[in-house]
Amino acid sequence: MNCKAIFLVLLIFQIACSQGKNNLEPVYVCPPCNLPCDTLTFNAAGKCPHCKMELVKKRELTPEHPLNLNEVKIQNGSGTFLVEGGVKKEKSLLIHYYKPESFTATSPVILVIPGAGRNGNQYRDAWIKKAEKYGVLVLSPEYSEKYYPEFWSYNLAGMITDVKLNKERTAITDFTINTAPETWIFNDFDRIFNLVKNELKLKRDSYDLFGHSAGGQILHRLAIFKPKTKADRILASNSGWYTLPTDTENFPVGLKGSKVSIEDVDFGTTLVIFLGEEDNANETRGELTRSPEIDKQGLHRLERGKFFYGLAKEKATKRNVRFNWKLEVIPNVGHDYRKMSEAAADFLYDARE
Repeated sequence: MNCKAIFLVLLIFQIACSQGKNNLEPVYVCPPCNLPCDTLTFNAAGKCPHCKMELVKKRELTPEHPLNLNEVKIQNGSGTFLVEGGVKKEKSLLIHYYKPESFTATSPVILVIPGAGRNGNQYRDAWIKKAEKYGVLVLSPEYSEKYYPEFWSYNLAGMITDVKLNKERTAITDFTINTAPETWIFNDFDRIFNLVKNELKLKRDSYDLFGHSAGGQILHRLAIFKPKTKADRILASNSGWYTLPTDTENFPVGLKGSKVSIEDVDFGTTLVIFLGEEDNANETRGELTRSPEIDKQGLHRLERGKFFYGLAKEKATKRNVRFNWKLEVIPNVGHDYRKMSEAAADFLYDARE
């Protein structure tokens, strides 16, 4: 079915959903996903019939007041602000935040990195209940497809460029490794924290990181390729696949050909491979990348996460260096960013000193 046909089907669905509804009811839209359904509106909550993402209220995507670049104004509750992105400041990042009333200058701060849907608003919302409980400031960046197209600009943090796809657009046929670390999106996290620290006059010098699915991919690569940041604890949750700490596999499956070798990997950072026990062979949510090279890590996310952790521990032991990476498996949870977010909040902030 072509894009025009998809649009017509969705338009019919939209009209059916709209009949009999009061115009005063909130308008729902699909979070931006660069598909024809981006243009549709619905009069009821639910899932988009095409991309299957949760519909959100349109006003949540459109601020009540225009946002000025790098004007960080944070009040109690939910909100957004806009910051510069890219080396030449030619891009922009929308940051969704939640600030509980109990937050103080010494309270914890966490950056929450969304999955492939890049739905920072929904990831932020998944943390609200726990943010209130623990007094945590939540910051969730939204990387738009406009400035960060395709998975290599997001999941792979911009570490490959000049990507060529096959005719079916189902596989990469060629690419160039980006050896300019200043262009990788890892650099955004400290900058976002610094802007917020200045705005709120925070008395703390570090923050925590949580990323789920594609966000987990970003964060385990951060630990490997940019370990020196202001991030304190890094929770990489339910990643689809991993860049392995080995020189025998070509990047991005391994380190071969990148700027980092196994001798450079800092296993002393606090990286937690945070996995759902039921994100296994029976899980149907989320797309799982398959290839002969990646399938060596396992045939599902739980298996791949354990393989990555086990290999990392083996490499650190062989080098006789401190190994501070951890493996945490959450029982009775699959590929569910809401439940993994709740578990992450308890893991990080319950019974803190």
